[in-house]
Amino acid sequence: MRIAVIDRDKCRPKACGYVCIKVCPGVRMGEKTIVEDEETGFPVINEELCTGCGICVKKCPFHAITVINLPEMKENPIHQYGENGFRIFGLPTPRDGIVSLIGQNGIGKTTIMRILAGKLIPNLGKNNDSWDGVIEKFKGREIQNYLLALKSGRVRVSFKPQEVDLLARSDKTILELGKESNCNMDKLNELADKMALPDLNRKLSELSGGELQKVAIAISLSRGADLYFMDEPSSFLDIRERLKLAKLLAGMSRDKKFMLVEHDLVVLDYLSDWIHVLYGKPGAYGIVSTLKPARNGINEYLNGFLKAENMRIREEPVRFEVKPPAEEWKGKTLVEYPSFTKTFTGFSLTAEGGSVRKGEVIGIVGPNAIGKSTFMNIMAGKLEHDSGKLELEMKLAYKPQYISLEFDGTVKELISQSEIDFDVFNSYLKKEIADIENKYVANLSGGELQRLSITLALAKPADICLLDEPSAFLDIEQRLRFSDIIRKITQSTEKTTLVVDHDITFIDYISDRLIVFSGKPGKSGKASAPMDMRSGMNKFLKDMQITFRRDPDTGRPRANKPGSQKDIEQKSSGEYYYEVGK
Repeated sequence: MRIAVIDRDKCRPKACGYVCIKVCPGVRMGEKTIVEDEETGFPVINEELCTGCGICVKKCPFHAITVINLPEMKENPIHQYGENGFRIFGLPTPRDGIVSLIGQNGIGKTTIMRILAGKLIPNLGKNNDSWDGVIEKFKGREIQNYLLALKSGRVRVSFKPQEVDLLARSDKTILELGKESNCNMDKLNELADKMALPDLNRKLSELSGGELQKVAIAISLSRGADLYFMDEPSSFLDIRERLKLAKLLAGMSRDKKFMLVEHDLVVLDYLSDWIHVLYGKPGAYGIVSTLKPARNGINEYLNGFLKAENMRIREEPVRFEVKPPAEEWKGKTLVEYPSFTKTFTGFSLTAEGGSVRKGEVIGIVGPNAIGKSTFMNIMAGKLEHDSGKLELEMKLAYKPQYISLEFDGTVKELISQSEIDFDVFNSYLKKEIADIENKYVANLSGGELQRLSITLALAKPADICLLDEPSAFLDIEQRLRFSDIIRKITQSTEKTTLVVDHDITFIDYISDRLIVFSGKPGKSGKASAPMDMRSGMNKFLKDMQITFRRDPDTGRPRANKPGSQKDIEQKSSGEYYYEVGK
């Protein structure tokens, strides 16, 4: 089976003069292999006439065309976004417990969630526009009963979308949103206590990203549904909030069904009963794997080989260091900084003095509202401190937590006009944004904007690079790739990189040392001096009262269940993260 996909966000036929049509051998022989659509002006590729020669793919100046020869598929796509558009093959069946979908961004996870939540009627790759056609397609299969119940309204569903930041545009209060969303108000008040929500009379426009996420989750869980869909519920939450949420959802899953999309491996592992891996080519097609037990599914995904499908989805497996990094660091001191304080109305930050070294990555961990972003803004010179003389006479690069790039042009044009080291960019970063270089900056998704912002910060000539929550909106693969890139650029350029993040796997993978924040969220925070990984992780997780073990196959960190034998053993030994003897 051959599929041809044209990305209309990149395609600019008037600018290139329809190069794809001019170079196509089929067109030259008189066939209508590629034609101009009279209504839209975009080229259209006839997949039956296309030979898969790849000439149009190579000649397209905007890299907008993908032509792929797939293994023989037994059936048509479940859904296709127009002619020469993205398509998804296969559909998972909701079941008791928590089923999670993992895979790269742009592979179809949200599309599947929207179909199963009844928000999108799949077109079956043709012109189907009714649930009757879908139900007939799955006649005799397990999922048919679910689709029948969905069509008739016998199954109640609740959907928490990915883009919770859109709630901030509303002038409604939390209480008004709850009533408008047909919530059970008693349940909402109960969850407000359990999840430590802001006052329900506060306006959504006044809330932080983490508060908006918790509100969106609470609203969804208050609707009295049979099946809950959660698209990236851990974004903006700190590690303690993530595991509290995981415990809450796990408890509810005893008599409710859940389907989740999640990119934090720790949360994914802690929550999931079952896993479906989505594989294929982002933006072109996605295929849903068979159902797998959670641990097996995650490990197969990290190993890059799906056993039941006999399919390799990655060239190299992902492995994590089981032992903590050596405590002796060979890098020379880049700069020493003094202790300092910063006070706002109702909040104060105290930072211990310390030193940073050339070629090292320092992870920064701690709860939300504890002063991490304030610390980064002070280090970046964006915010004045109150006491202590902090003068970093060196070049700084900074990627803030909340990204706003106002540029009237494409990614490629922005890169060309930015102050960056093109040797670093070409060696490490160019391929990470190659798929978006011809997109307009104003049209980028959250994940695409994050990749671009990280790229601009890492490629900027600087002595210190500050990255605030770089893993947000990135999928698992992108997080792991960028962690490698951050380490390689930091070491090769002998700069120091400071990284704030809540994904414990990401921090574990990337850091040489840690700065640990403690205190009372929203009231006071204290930043430690940089410390070795063992001491830093033990201090941080002891405050969180969370312990981790290591998966024996991949080395990835896995959160222990509170009160389990492993949890008790590690707490008594004082090793909250790196197990004794490991």
